[in-house]
Amino acid sequence: MALTIPKRVLLKQEHFKVAREHRQKVDLELEAQIDILRDNKKKYENILKLAQTLSTQLFQMVHTQRQLGDAFADLSLKSLELHEEFGYNADTQKLLAKNGETLLGAINFFIASVNTLVNKTIEDTLMTVKQYESARIEYDAYRTDLEELNLGPRDANTLPKIEQSQHLFQAHKEKYDKMRNDVSVKLKFLEENKVKVLHNQLVLFHNAIAAYFAGNQKQLEQTLKQFHIKLKTPGVDAPSWLEEQ
Repeated sequence: MALTIPKRVLLKQEHFKVAREHRQKVDLELEAQIDILRDNKKKYENILKLAQTLSTQLFQMVHTQRQLGDAFADLSLKSLELHEEFGYNADTQKLLAKNGETLLGAINFFIASVNTLVNKTIEDTLMTVKQYESARIEYDAYRTDLEELNLGPRDANTLPKIEQSQHLFQAHKEKYDKMRNDVSVKLKFLEENKVKVLHNQLVLFHNAIAAYFAGNQKQLEQTLKQFHIKLKTPGVDAPSWLEEQ
């Protein structure tokens, strides 16, 4: 009988070793995905910050162009000898302001969409990741306790402890497995959603910027229609993202 104890111990050690190696392999793959997500979130946050800066600067430029257009128009009425010169400068500044407002609408739509992706969708996934990491720590702790008890003597005093430890281990293993599966599923759906959202927003951003600097007012307006973007009343509101801060 005494000879069977070391064999049993060795078998249990081998079982835990194999199970741990498999789990570690799966966890390493998942950890790599999580690290990429966290790194990408920081990069997206930087893009968001820069786009917000661009929006603020463009809003200020449009506001100045609108004021300059009004000043030229006023002087066009009061300076007969320079009526034409002031007049076409007024028209130019007003057209620039109008196109700037249209571009501003596209940029603010881009900002709102990326902000939702970064601070809601990705953040929700990372909250699940935190729960998974917490479950993993608990699982590892109970697994270690069970391994230590299984390596010790088995008698009337230790068997109840081993049984209780086994029960706790199994409960936390099921919780850990569930959280790991939840994270895997969320990462998969997040990747699909991220690609779709960023594809649309990057196309919008590129087309709007390109049309604006090409002076293509028709294409700029068409870009906003394509993405169902409605502009606010000109000159009334600052960029919408400022209101959310």
